[in-house]
Amino acid sequence: MKTRIVKLLRGAATLLLCLLVLAVVLDRLFPLPLPDGSRGSTVVLARDGTPLRAFPDRDGVWRYPVAVEDVSPLYIQALLTYEDRWFWRHPGVNPLALARAFAQWIVHGRLVSGGSTLTMQVARILDGTPHSTLGKLRQIARALQLEAHLSKRRILALYLERAPFGGTIEGVEAASWAYLGKPASRLSRAEAALLAVLPQMPSRLRPDRNPDAARAARDKVLARMADLGVWTRAEVDDARVESVAARALQPPLSAALLAERLHAERPRERRITTTIDAELQRALEARVSDYLGRLPERTSAALLVVDNRTLEARAYVGSAEFGDEQRLGHVDMVRAWRSPGSTLKPFLYGLALDDGLIDSESLLVDAPQSFGGYRPGNFDLAYNGPIGAAEALRLSLNVPAVDLVDRIGPARFAARLANAGLDLRLPRGAEPNMSVILGGTGVRMEDLVGAYTAFNRGGVAGRVRYARDDATIDRRILSEGAAWIVRDILEANPRPGYAPGTFDPGTRPRVAWKTGTSYGYRDAWAVGATRAYTVAVWIGRPDGTPLPGQYGAVTALPLMFQVVDSLPRNAIAAAPSPPPPSVSQREVCWPLGLAFDPAHPELCHQKHTAWVLDGVVPPTLAERDATSWSAGLLHLRIDAATGERLGPGCTRKHMREIEVARWPALAYPWLSRDLRRRASLPALARGCADDGLGTTLPLRIDGIGPDAAIARAPNSSTPATLHLRALGATGEVQWLVNGRLAGSTQGAGVFAHAFEQTGPQTITALADGGAWAQVRLRVLR
Repeated sequence: MKTRIVKLLRGAATLLLCLLVLAVVLDRLFPLPLPDGSRGSTVVLARDGTPLRAFPDRDGVWRYPVAVEDVSPLYIQALLTYEDRWFWRHPGVNPLALARAFAQWIVHGRLVSGGSTLTMQVARILDGTPHSTLGKLRQIARALQLEAHLSKRRILALYLERAPFGGTIEGVEAASWAYLGKPASRLSRAEAALLAVLPQMPSRLRPDRNPDAARAARDKVLARMADLGVWTRAEVDDARVESVAARALQPPLSAALLAERLHAERPRERRITTTIDAELQRALEARVSDYLGRLPERTSAALLVVDNRTLEARAYVGSAEFGDEQRLGHVDMVRAWRSPGSTLKPFLYGLALDDGLIDSESLLVDAPQSFGGYRPGNFDLAYNGPIGAAEALRLSLNVPAVDLVDRIGPARFAARLANAGLDLRLPRGAEPNMSVILGGTGVRMEDLVGAYTAFNRGGVAGRVRYARDDATIDRRILSEGAAWIVRDILEANPRPGYAPGTFDPGTRPRVAWKTGTSYGYRDAWAVGATRAYTVAVWIGRPDGTPLPGQYGAVTALPLMFQVVDSLPRNAIAAAPSPPPPSVSQREVCWPLGLAFDPAHPELCHQKHTAWVLDGVVPPTLAERDATSWSAGLLHLRIDAATGERLGPGCTRKHMREIEVARWPALAYPWLSRDLRRRASLPALARGCADDGLGTTLPLRIDGIGPDAAIARAPNSSTPATLHLRALGATGEVQWLVNGRLAGSTQGAGVFAHAFEQTGPQTITALADGGAWAQVRLRVLR
């Protein structure tokens, strides 16, 4: 008897061993068809998990990667209660369920219930087994194989990610967004029950097509949850009240160009979480689309909103409308190279502050000038004469900016920007020149925004971050003090339509803003920085064709302020911030630019309150190309009796010394009579040798006398026209009419001008050496 038992045990052990060996061999011959985690569909998410855009796999299936912990526990309860209550305990198959299914097959001659466990359903999803007896056996084998290789949570995760939900939608996360418009982590009981039953018959139970059938199936799940005591009757009754929404299936398409960009940069990642605020992104996309409706056809736009503290992008609109062929909506203008117009000027003024060239109220001259043959003009062709640095920046004047970049050096300016991450693109083989400050180069919006964040980050620029795991890259571009002064200058620029003193509730954030327009009206820019955010807007045509009449202040600036006003705000955003320790206020005097000296008030023709850096008050910049005299402080000896100046070696019985503050030569046409008098030299005393201070060759305008009146011929529509010459000039002469550049001549060449408008007119002839002449007249008709 014992021998027989031993033989039976040995036989059983041998059989078990053979079965085990067979299972191992079959496992090696037929490995699990597990999905490749690095291949398949990809979803790009907003910072809160909202899908921005999904990229289907090669079969066109929409599937969002999801973990068990990212799904609502209510859904897990409904799924396991309805589909597989013994999931956590069985080895992949449920013998009782299989026995019941077999008995039903014997009685009815067909499969009434499959007896499938959740593991078996995952096996069928992965292996594609047919609905037949042989298919069921193969499914059982695969289920056992899954349990041998994977944990229960991994098997559950495979189901959550790959269960069919109708059409090309797979996985509970994709289904939740597609049918319910919310993540699977926020499902209600009714929604959890609906999605739990939907994979049983995904085509027949789709809520967007068959809401009544979907509701009946959902209620069946709810009834079972109540019967088994998983949910209370009250909870189930409340869930039954919810309707089944018939939501049209639409794949998400927000921040489409950013999603495309990140997907291309990270092709193996299935779930990419960005820094984008989904609600803000949708609102701004709609705002941009609506705004462009009033602009010429084929106009596109780009918009970038960045959090200054983290450098994270909160909104990214790469084009007017993704997929719009007429507007070239597939071209991402956030990273396209475009002319920046005047948007680089704040960095130039900041570098000039750091170099000790200027303070906020340094005297600059906005007048026609030649910089080695380069003659810049202002956008409106008008000139302002003597002007403070702050006002020159706010008005975006070109001549003062070119003067500063010439003194700093275009190559050094470009290198400083590049070191901070703001690269300038120049034609192949070209070197930076003075035109870069007026837009004669290319920049990318994202680099420009990263640099503008420095004005609210203590002078430290940074690279914009688009994904949560992007590294933070900071680089200093300006000192803390220079960044603060430039920001204060730009914040003092009133909003269009809000003159100083206009009623304002004071709740709007302070915005340091700057506009830019490229040559030929090809690019319109507006960049604004608040304490919390930096916003950039670009409007133009991606193919570079002009948009006549569309420029930064008119086209891009209104949209930029709309965006700024829609951003979250707090009381700090509207309050001025105190200057850093390196910045202080001083009273400075024009024309010398030095601090006010109470002992010599005669040298202070105009007094200005300036922000200075490190206590340094730089003098007015030295003149260039002025052959007559240089602005500055002159020490003179005069005859005490007559007031005449004494030349070298010339003496009088009673003499005294005086000091005269002179203005830059090119500023004189704009000075008042009193300022000219205060800066004028006393006449040279008789008998004294010429001291060379009064050698300016006089100019005289020939062709009309002072205070003349002119009119067009009677019964003629031809405007009154003058033909003038600048007598005494040997080089180039710039002619200004009412402060606007109207033409130029060589030497005594003829300048012709037709007067379209009636009223007072001022004509100025300005020579390179600083000599000038001016006449005033009146046009009667």
